[in-house]
Amino acid sequence: MTKIAILGANGRLGRVVGQAFINAGFDVRAVTRTGKVPAELKGATAVAGDALDRQSLIRATEGVDIIFNGLNPIYTDWGKCLPMAENVMAACHANDALHLFPGTVYNYGSPMPAVITEDTPFHPTTEKGRIRCAMEELFRREADAGRVRTILLRAGDFFGGTGSGSWFDLVVAAKISKGIYTAPGPADLMHEWVYLPDFAVGFVALAKNLDKLGSYEALNFPGHAVTDLQIKAAAEKALGRPLKMTSMPWWVLRAGSPFVAMWREIVSMSYLRFEPHQLASTRLEGIIREIPHTPLDQAVAQALEDIGIATVKTTSKAA
Repeated sequence: MTKIAILGANGRLGRVVGQAFINAGFDVRAVTRTGKVPAELKGATAVAGDALDRQSLIRATEGVDIIFNGLNPIYTDWGKCLPMAENVMAACHANDALHLFPGTVYNYGSPMPAVITEDTPFHPTTEKGRIRCAMEELFRREADAGRVRTILLRAGDFFGGTGSGSWFDLVVAAKISKGIYTAPGPADLMHEWVYLPDFAVGFVALAKNLDKLGSYEALNFPGHAVTDLQIKAAAEKALGRPLKMTSMPWWVLRAGSPFVAMWREIVSMSYLRFEPHQLASTRLEGIIREIPHTPLDQAVAQALEDIGIATVKTTSKAA
């Protein structure tokens, strides 16, 4: 049985990816700082490991075949990203493990390309974009040197899964229980989203098709390239009632950004909410045959339920 260590197993992405690998029959090891397994990862083995402590991480991943790197420091603490990435490379090398990594669209900067393919060049215009590019360059160097094989799957903004911390639950759905849909940008702007259960199954599919992949691969995962009008319509269908559309008060964040670190970081990435973009892939479907894609209405309904918002379906079940 193939053994995979999930780094960041307490995070929203780590939980969903870990569950997908459990469902696919992999031997899953959930690596967290505390060594406690999230409830969603029933069947996984709990191991304590600190991503900022190289030897601790090497010990926590000993004997695994694959390391999924779901580590993601809070938005105001991205100085940890590269040290963590270097430690993950050391752990992969020490254990001769494959490295799976979720990429972002931060690498492309502003203005955003309307359509992003695997051949679209990087042009980072923010510190976070530059950090992401530096991480990917590290992974490529390790692969080119024959030390660590990396398969990167790039996606847009997350929605779906339990927990908090995504644009969907913090902004879009924050006031839905009061009948309000909050658009983070222009309501008719095309924005790239990814439904996490689909993304997780994509990683599983890649892990099952390694013979078709090289020592370093950076692939796009086309998710839901949709507007807020489309998400709002899907939410209204799930809830069985109309929603009022309102806009995120960016002026408040901009005014307060000199004084509030988190607001400053959010404002620095605000271009993503005002410049249309979507991911396309020239290779993924050929490798895994079919790209996982839950229909938008179904994905939005489940995402609302995941964060505790009752839908027509859950209300019917309760009755």
